[in-house]
Amino acid sequence: MAKVARIPFIAGNWKMNLDHLQAIAFVQKLAWSLKDARHDFAATEVAVFPPFTDLRSVQTLISADKLDLKFGAQDVSEHESGAYTGEISAAFLKALDAAYVIIGHSERRTLHGEDDEKVAAKVAAAVKHGIVPVICVGETAEDLARYGPSAIPVQQLRGALSGIAGATDIVVAYEPVWAIGSGQAATPEQAEQVCAALREVVAAVLGDEVAAATRILYGGSVKASNIASFMRQSNVDGALVGGASLDIGEFASIAQFLKHVGT
Repeated sequence: MAKVARIPFIAGNWKMNLDHLQAIAFVQKLAWSLKDARHDFAATEVAVFPPFTDLRSVQTLISADKLDLKFGAQDVSEHESGAYTGEISAAFLKALDAAYVIIGHSERRTLHGEDDEKVAAKVAAAVKHGIVPVICVGETAEDLARYGPSAIPVQQLRGALSGIAGATDIVVAYEPVWAIGSGQAATPEQAEQVCAALREVVAAVLGDEVAAATRILYGGSVKASNIASFMRQSNVDGALVGGASLDIGEFASIAQFLKHVGT
């Protein structure tokens, strides 16, 4: 399961920020910043995850300007179509050329009551339409104290993968809930321990070959000042960035981690 085979992935989750006009300006400036920095997208993939209302604008800009940035959605319905007011089908996202979709984020689990069964159904819907699910798992401070550092994320990932036997392209994001937005990130060693356990789950469910190719991200108070330390870990393949992804300079610097990751 050599890390060299996996292209690092830096993903920016905008959450409920930026309207479609702001999104256009942001993506243009981000693309310019990365171009000025001579960013190699073949060496480190970069994607943004705007709100639903921004997706068409972002898609049009990326397509028209032939930008190397990728984009995805922040959520998806488990349903194909029908009487589901407010829901967005994976088929709609595929029609917009969305490459990725975040599923099971802690805010969806906490604020919208999404359980492992719901997450698994959404993952299956994304995979069915050829969209790569970014499957989020993570524990609260209470979970950490009661069960240890990897028990809850492992359980959540097993549930999420339960309906996609045969899938070959997924991304997993470990986001300790206690670290999100707190300014206090997990240590690189903590992240590595959990990410290694998550890779074992992927191997058990989808096979060793898929596990070796699966990118596992860390998320939770990721900054330009700490990204290099995470990326030195053998099972950490990138970051799902929240608040810092709304700062173009900071996010571009995170994406440029290879320039200061060291050996």
